This record gives sequence, structure tokens and C-alpha cells, in this order.
Amino acid sequence: MKEIIELIGEALDFAGVLVIAVGVLVAAVTFGLRYVRTRQAAGLYPAFRQGVGRAILLGLELLVAADIIRTVAVSPTFQSVGVLAVIVAVRTFLSFSLQVELDGRLPWRPPPVTGPPPSGG
Repeated sequence: MKEIIELIGEALDFAGVLVIAVGVLVAAVTFGLRYVRTRQAAGLYPAFRQGVGRAILLGLELLVAADIIRTVAVSPTFQSVGVLAVIVAVRTFLSFSLQVELDGRLPWRPPPVTGPPPSGG
């Protein structure tokens, strides 16, 4: 049973790394194609950053899931759970920071209102 759980953890690790790599590649190719069409990189950079950031966020979620599965299911010692807590804390901080960077606001802040202002009538 431990071998199966370890394989699942390794598969999730691989999936996390793959998601990050493919996401960065897709963002770079999209950036390149848009640049070829417009010849202006300045307006394309925010979309590139968002694509890379989303890929990293999703990959981090998979990597955290892999760590949790392996630590809790395979070797639930006090030391391994402590190491897991540190890993999850660091990855959670990274995820939070990336999310704030992508959204341009703190999560508890309402999104900016877009569109025409409300009428006074």
C-alpha cells in the first residue's frame, strides 16, 4: 500500500512540474505569436506574466498535494509533519503572493468596478 501511495505522490510531483513547464511554454509561445502580429511587446507583458503566474499557482497546488500525501500517508512522524508544515507554509506564502500579484489587489478587497459610473437618478 505504501508503494502505491508513494507512486501517487511522485505522479503528483511530476504533474506539478509538468504544469509549470507547459504553462510557461504556452505563455511564452502566446507572447511570441502576439508580438509577431503587433510588434509591440509593452502591452503583451502583463498577459505573459499572468499566464506564467497561473501556471506556477496550479503547479504549486499539485506539489503541495503530493507532499501532503507522501508525508501523512507514508511516514507520519512528528518530524516529517513539521517539515511538511514548513513546506506548506512557504508554498502557501508563494501562492498568496502570486495571487496578489496577478489580481493586483488583496483577496479581501473587492475587485475594481469597470464600466460606466452609476447614474444619480
